[in-house]
This record gives sequence, C-alpha cells and structure tokens, in this order.
Amino acid sequence: MRYGELKRSVIGVSNKMLIQQLKELEAHDVVLRTDHKEVPPRVDYALTPLGRSLAEALIPLCGWGEKNSDKIASVLTKRAKENSV
Repeated sequence: MRYGELKRSVIGVSNKMLIQQLKELEAHDVVLRTDHKEVPPRVDYALTPLGRSLAEALIPLCGWGEKNSDKIASVLTKRAKENSV
C-alpha cells in the first residue's frame, strides 16, 4: 500500500504517529518499505512473512473485539464518567 492509502484506512491517526509506527514496524521486520527513488517520491509498504503471520494471529482477537464491542463500549463509557467526576 502507498502511504496515502494507509493514512486513509487508519481513522484519526496523525501523520507523525503513522510515520513513527511504520518505521518501528519496518525495524521489527513486520513491514517492508520500498522506496522507488522517483520524483515525486513513491514509497510502498507491504507485510513481510512475519507481518502476515502476525495478522493471522490477530484475527481471533479482532473477532473477540467485534463480538464484545457493546460490552467494551459500556465499560469505557462508565470509566469515562467516573474519571470526569
């Protein structure tokens, strides 16, 4: 994916945070960054085999989050009200 595609797919992330996370994921061999050395600059990001295996491992966690989203939202709302008092 190109940087702009990633930015659009992660709602609410700042440029600084996305760039920082991409650099960290690249350093940990989760993401591969390909700089095409073109003008204007063109950089692509792709999952490495390690990154693909991590994504597969997260699928059950995502399913759990979707299944329990109402309960999670309720707990977070309750916590926010308690902290605002």
